[in-house]
Amino acid sequence: MVVAMRKLIERLFWKQNPGVYQQKDAKLTPSLRTIDLIGLGTGMVVGTAIFTLPGIVAAEHTGPAVPLAFIVAAIGAGLSALAYAEMSSVLPFAGSAFSWINVLFGEFFGWVAGWALLAEYLISVAFVASGWSAYMQGFLASLEIKLPVALTGGFNPAKGSYVDILAALAILVVGILISRGVHQVSRIENFIVSIKLLVIIMFVVVGMTAIQTKNYVPFIPPHKPGTSFGGWHGIIAGTAQIFIAYVGFDAIAANTAETKNPQKTMPRGLIGTLVLGTGFFIAVSLVLVGMFKYSRYANNAEPAAWALRQSGHYLTANLLSIVAIVGIFSALIAILLASSRLIYAFGRDGLLPKTLGVVDGRHVPNHALWVITFLAMILGSVFPFTFLATLVSAGTLVAFIFVSLGIYALRPREGKDLPDAQFKMPWYPVLPTISALFSAVIFWGLNRDAKILMVGWFVVGLVIYFAYGLRHSIINQEHRD
Repeated sequence: MVVAMRKLIERLFWKQNPGVYQQKDAKLTPSLRTIDLIGLGTGMVVGTAIFTLPGIVAAEHTGPAVPLAFIVAAIGAGLSALAYAEMSSVLPFAGSAFSWINVLFGEFFGWVAGWALLAEYLISVAFVASGWSAYMQGFLASLEIKLPVALTGGFNPAKGSYVDILAALAILVVGILISRGVHQVSRIENFIVSIKLLVIIMFVVVGMTAIQTKNYVPFIPPHKPGTSFGGWHGIIAGTAQIFIAYVGFDAIAANTAETKNPQKTMPRGLIGTLVLGTGFFIAVSLVLVGMFKYSRYANNAEPAAWALRQSGHYLTANLLSIVAIVGIFSALIAILLASSRLIYAFGRDGLLPKTLGVVDGRHVPNHALWVITFLAMILGSVFPFTFLATLVSAGTLVAFIFVSLGIYALRPREGKDLPDAQFKMPWYPVLPTISALFSAVIFWGLNRDAKILMVGWFVVGLVIYFAYGLRHSIINQEHRD
């Protein structure tokens, strides 16, 4: 019994040879440039979150101080982005944190990190689609077109809604687009992102004319005991909820194997996305809470367009809604693309059925793509928007912690059995610890339901790993051979 346990523990620490990933990922075509990565990242970062979350977070947690929550989140994400940049420059493989941790700490820890990412990706796709549906319904309502209540939201019999048909449709359309190849999708993504940024600038300019300074007072409302509203408690709670805005970093890194010269291109894409995204978040949230008292944005999934309509800017509001309807697709493209590459990586490693690791004639892992597409369609059409927004940050934060700590295992191997990094995380060995602690504090700020459900998700992951992955993984086969 003792010997068997010792062998099992040793088995969990078996590390993957990076050469195996390099060989298997060679079937994917490297076609993404720096501008494409920034397009993908910005499409996700300046995506659904910027059109939807500032109002909800202001009403539920921060009051007018919602820009501070975005700044705190940006600091945490920025620290993690530095770790991601070094990792991706040394280990340019599909699957991002899953593949990296597999090489550095062993298969079991890689699976845990990858399973956390899968939660992030699945819920992110559903969340983005749910936000798109809210904007589409608002736009249709302005044209006096209304869907049956039963088809307008997640499962909520009290409100009469059972399925969000528009969310499911959006995911399906994006899945079809991605199945045609990465190169074509990146062109569409860059065009959509460019238009979206121009309209966001227009919102800021027009919205500034409707700002009332009284709406900023008090900027940080006092904390309400027993709740997550007000004070720094509220800001940290708001930060945890809006961390979804920064999952674009992992969405970029997941496509490392399809990037030209990833050693230089990937760090530029990551850092460029952070700077651009944070600036837009601060500007939009400041204008939004200045236009109306924060409490009026409660449970409003399209606050920017609503604020413009209430201010009498109907043309700008409808234009914003149209761009949001099209622009949120850019976030769906980015996250569905990344999630399909993660599922591909699981199949490539044998931790899930190997058919998921098959790449077709268009150099697309379509089996993985359609599995994640249909799962996301179910989640996005059944679960409510605010519920999804709360959950998605948990997986992101777990991945950020793993990658930050992974720098300690990566740095001693650089220039030896692994390539030397073209970009290095500064202030080593202090900054990786600060980065991991920062993400851990934000994770602790998540609500109780998010943490409980994350524990349940990990239990399911462990069952799958020990029942299937442990016996079928390519590492296990290599050691048997």
